[in-house]
Amino acid sequence: MAENQRLGKGLAALISADKISNSSGAYNENFEITRIAPNPYQPRMHINPEELIQIADSIKEHGIIQPLIITKDDGSDKYFLIAGERRYRAAQLAGLKTVPVVIKDASPQQMLELALIENIQRQDLNPLEEAVAFKQLQEEFSLTQSAIAKKVGLSRVAITNKIRLLGLPEEVKEAVLNEKLSEGHARALLGITDSQSLVAAASIVMRRGLSVRETEHMVRKINYGKTSSKQTNEEVAKYVTEMSKKLSSRLGYTAQIMKLTYGGKIIIRYNTGKELDEILKKMGV
Repeated sequence: MAENQRLGKGLAALISADKISNSSGAYNENFEITRIAPNPYQPRMHINPEELIQIADSIKEHGIIQPLIITKDDGSDKYFLIAGERRYRAAQLAGLKTVPVVIKDASPQQMLELALIENIQRQDLNPLEEAVAFKQLQEEFSLTQSAIAKKVGLSRVAITNKIRLLGLPEEVKEAVLNEKLSEGHARALLGITDSQSLVAAASIVMRRGLSVRETEHMVRKINYGKTSSKQTNEEVAKYVTEMSKKLSSRLGYTAQIMKLTYGGKIIIRYNTGKELDEILKKMGV
């Protein structure tokens, strides 16, 4: 299914001729760019400067083909950008004084939703940027993951998996944001519960250029090693406890075997010199 079909009408519905002509969306071909403020709910965290220069050059030659979508700020004469972040920045870079716009009434939630949908339609958002926006819809606007999924045309599981990326250590999130690690790599690395091990594993993935499948295999090996080590430690502790009880029974005095990093020690409690002599005699000393 095509991306635009999967996401429904999305932004196309906002800039259609019917929408422009009715009261919910007024079109203005020459709107002063200085009256427009950036969208405070814009999910994009980074725009490639070279990409902006290319768009600015195109705008200088051909103008802005698709209008920006803005909404009135109730507290001032400013207007907030809803959709068209790159066109807005490129227009500023190109030195445009006016830009074509569609003015639409929009709540803060709609500002985030529409900016998010536009970027998803264009496949412009990094997985981590999507995750932040989905989390914001969930926490700030109390939307369930199922409701978010319906709005953006993704499955609920996809929303859940993207939000899980926010649990990555900062170093790894930075790598995802800078596209050094893919979403598939990041999701595989989430199988490692220890933060330091996860960061180390991510470094190996990037350094060796491992595929997602190879990353999943490495994560299984790391987890198997930890599980084996834990099982071994539990078995040793159980054995030491049993031997402590047997030694205490044999001597008739409380004995404790303690395992150290290297080797261990045995502690036998006694109260008098006579009891010490008795213990030593039983030990054949």
